[in-house]
Amino acid sequence: MLRLSALYRFPLKSCKAEPLQQISLDKLGLDGDRRWMLVDEASGRFLTQRVVGKMSQLSALWNARGGLTLSGPGQSAIEVAMPASSADLRGVTIFSDSLRVPDAGDEAGAWVSEFIGKPTRLVHIPLDRARTTQAGYGKDDDKVAFADGFPLLLIGQASLEDLSHKVGRSLEMLRFRPNLVIEGSEAYAEDGWKRIRIGDVEFRVVKPCSRCILTTIDPQTGLRSEDREPLATLQKYRAREDGAMFGQNLVNDGNGRLEVGMPVTVLE
Repeated sequence: MLRLSALYRFPLKSCKAEPLQQISLDKLGLDGDRRWMLVDEASGRFLTQRVVGKMSQLSALWNARGGLTLSGPGQSAIEVAMPASSADLRGVTIFSDSLRVPDAGDEAGAWVSEFIGKPTRLVHIPLDRARTTQAGYGKDDDKVAFADGFPLLLIGQASLEDLSHKVGRSLEMLRFRPNLVIEGSEAYAEDGWKRIRIGDVEFRVVKPCSRCILTTIDPQTGLRSEDREPLATLQKYRAREDGAMFGQNLVNDGNGRLEVGMPVTVLE
């Protein structure tokens, strides 16, 4: 029997995960997932662990009002309110997308600048300013917040166990930053799924996830593995033309609620 074995939200893109027991979904995936992002103050270019490894140590907890509690080594925690619709808009760039989104203000900007070590701003994306998903996949009206390309990422627990066996050591699931972890399937069974249902919510499986150097960063320490694992092993047996694949990107059709332990049904 397939079941949902873990749920993770990442309120602030490329920062610490927030484990959950239950969560609602909206048009952009898990409520509050990757709705916030750090950008270089001068260029507006998005920041991630790919170039700022210490972001793995930055904790951002979502609150019921849509704001954040930020905390990190060496700094006192700060409460950040969700910007009002009338807040100043900042031009930002994430991959090939350029958009204007609300800025969280100077106090938050000063806090994240101190943590990152250079002038940085914190921005939020409301539903009405969401991006469209990667062209060529899904439907024309599919939307995404600040996730790389799609609202949700799913990984099978057996797939991680297979990769760990090939690498020769136990790997943390959070290296791969999934939202949904599925238990009870064979390794890489998710590669063949097209539609699934969890609880009352249906999901389309739209694209395999191409993995990058971020998978080599230990989520506990922020240190990069000297042997480039597990990316090096993935590139040996999971490589395609556009990268080494691990996990599947999903789009939810409709809203609803998820809870750890729910059964998962493969519809197609």
